[in-house]
Amino acid sequence: MAGNTHLSPEQKYELITRNLQEVLGESKIKTILSQRDLKIYWGTATTGKPHIAYFVPMSKIADFLRAGVEVTILFADLHAYLDNMKAPWELLALRVQYYEHTIKAMLKSIGVPLEKLRFEKGTNYQLSKEYTLDVYRLSSIITEHDAKKAGAEVVKQVDHPLVSGLLYPGLQALDEEYLKVDAQFGGVDQRKIFTFAEKYLPQLGYQKRAHLMNPMVPGLTGVKMSSSEEDSKIDLLDSPAAVKQKLKKAFCEPGNIENNGILSFAKHVIFPLLKPEEKFVVPRKADYGGDINFESFKQLETAFANQEVHPGDLKASIEIYLNRLLDPVRKTFEDPELKKLAERAYPVVKKVDDEIKPHVLDIRVGKIVEISKHPDADSLYVSKIEVGEDAPRTVISGLVNYYSAEELLNRMVVLLCNLKPSKMRGIESTGMVLCASTDEPKKVETLIPPESCSPGDKLVFENYEDGTPEPVLNPKKKVWEKLQADFRTNSDCIAQWKSSNLISKAGDVVRSKTLADTLIK
Repeated sequence: MAGNTHLSPEQKYELITRNLQEVLGESKIKTILSQRDLKIYWGTATTGKPHIAYFVPMSKIADFLRAGVEVTILFADLHAYLDNMKAPWELLALRVQYYEHTIKAMLKSIGVPLEKLRFEKGTNYQLSKEYTLDVYRLSSIITEHDAKKAGAEVVKQVDHPLVSGLLYPGLQALDEEYLKVDAQFGGVDQRKIFTFAEKYLPQLGYQKRAHLMNPMVPGLTGVKMSSSEEDSKIDLLDSPAAVKQKLKKAFCEPGNIENNGILSFAKHVIFPLLKPEEKFVVPRKADYGGDINFESFKQLETAFANQEVHPGDLKASIEIYLNRLLDPVRKTFEDPELKKLAERAYPVVKKVDDEIKPHVLDIRVGKIVEISKHPDADSLYVSKIEVGEDAPRTVISGLVNYYSAEELLNRMVVLLCNLKPSKMRGIESTGMVLCASTDEPKKVETLIPPESCSPGDKLVFENYEDGTPEPVLNPKKKVWEKLQADFRTNSDCIAQWKSSNLISKAGDVVRSKTLADTLIK
């Protein structure tokens, strides 16, 4: 994706400005492009964890690079510190590292060569004598009204604002001079800061820059995607199952193309990243007409507006393309050092909550590789079950009255693996085969794992994917007994805990063969 030296200045301008909501300083940009390549910077305050909305500016940065632009990415750590000092310097230093690794992983995911980019940390120059003096110079000519107005869209507005919030727009304006760029790129919510910079930088004797603005892309709930609003965004490290679940809940009303985060993501991320001859594919079953291909976003938008594309089918297509983008990022953060960095940069704040959550359960897919009657109990089987460990586990189960040994041999089952081992008639059992069960009439069915699973695959409950299972459940606290009271199949025979499906990493559900609305034991 190196800059295309064969593009004319007009073609470069078209590529630089496509899909933008607004451009301030068009003639300035065109004049520079007629003489040399443009220099642009994009900044991000290192506060909340980056999420998929960051692919929107990344996709645009890819356009800039195709047009030969020299791009600087600023990690604005001083700006983040001024944001009510929500994080100490030590934590911000870790977050700068986290941002750099995640953004580089995102850029690699969309095929952007990192050697064409310059990365800068704000405090590398914002604490210098020259910059500090310019801050004082700027503060001597800016009114409180203008400072407050400039930050209205990005700084929390209160009756008695902190001085740090009033400084914010001035610092962002000065960054344009100290990074020696021709233009700044950001969301349209930055517009007042951009016009502020255009007004005040010349008063310090610095040149006025151009400004490029992306539209604000709605989140999954139909409002701005935000790090602080969990339901509105998908984290870059969310599992495929979490992505599926969040997309399933996303606002996507049939025929509604306004405030539709799913459509907006397609427009501003997926379509710009498609290869020249590649089409956007909406997968559908043959019974519903088969796959639909779209050559442009306009075609997709029109088809959705006319209700020729169902919201469920659109979400399914976005899920495929989104996981394709996220997979390289997830893979990058499989590195143990980066996992540790993520945990240190964004430590989990434990909430006081007495309710036991199902993430403490270590539930895995197992395969019965040996089975025989218990020598001292006619109603019990002794099984050897593979669960992805060095050796199969020995598990005692009371299934003699419901299945023959031949029916169970080589069967895939669902195993609870962190119960405290216990002896049953002299033989130690190290797990429990989970089954749906009814009392009247008495019937038992082993739970059925998804076909795509292998022995040892972890199974989790939707909305509780990020928790860590306990090594061994404390029998004195009756953890399993308390959770088991809400563990049952629904009307479709799907295994659930309080309406949260038991799923594989890929998001496929665990079910019973025929037993609906019954307890799981």
